[in-house]
Amino acid sequence: MQQKAIVIGATGLVGQHLIKQISELYDTLIVIARRPPRYMNSRMRFYQLQDFDNLSEIFGSVGVDKSTDAFSCLGTTKKQAGSDEAFRKVDHEYNVRFATLCRERGVRHFFLLSAVNADSDSRFFYNRVKAQTEQAIAALKFPQLVVFRPSLLLGKHKGRPIESISQKAFQLISPLLSESLPLHPISAKRVAIAMAMSAHDVYERSKYREPSGYSHIQYVENKQMLAMTRVKP
Repeated sequence: MQQKAIVIGATGLVGQHLIKQISELYDTLIVIARRPPRYMNSRMRFYQLQDFDNLSEIFGSVGVDKSTDAFSCLGTTKKQAGSDEAFRKVDHEYNVRFATLCRERGVRHFFLLSAVNADSDSRFFYNRVKAQTEQAIAALKFPQLVVFRPSLLLGKHKGRPIESISQKAFQLISPLLSESLPLHPISAKRVAIAMAMSAHDVYERSKYREPSGYSHIQYVENKQMLAMTRVKP
């Protein structure tokens, strides 16, 4: 059986690196996005969707089934979205809708990009929404759900001046900081590499183990991703 993957959020900071990392892991890579990703190859199939409210309308035609792994790197900021409600619609509603459609079609492995300090009891709206999204997708009981919780993402953020300033400040002090710090910033590329490594491990294990019917959830924290992707001398 050919192995497939489906990705939303492929044009974002992590997503654009992720599709490069996993394009050789799968026979077919399905990308649903508002605009074409900068990177494409012969294994990739792109479906343009301007309004993710209409996700279910095209989902039946993209070929998702039990041989498909699903990845979500979809996310925004309150400033980009324009309001708390619009932010929640992207980060929570669209992600949960995507996961639900995947689960209904038999997807067994789901990989979710979340954020450090995701906490449903947090006083910060962003952290609460991230936690609520994790919980809602966990409730779908994928046989394997892997949640990635990076800290500040390093890379070129279009339209995010505050994060750009934070990155420049970090670059000045980074030689003095240990990567063992829980909130140590991480490059988007390293997050994508960690996601691809995890997907490979899950796939290899699944070849030798029948689905148990139980849901297994793995949380990959920022410190773990830094360790996984550290360049050895």
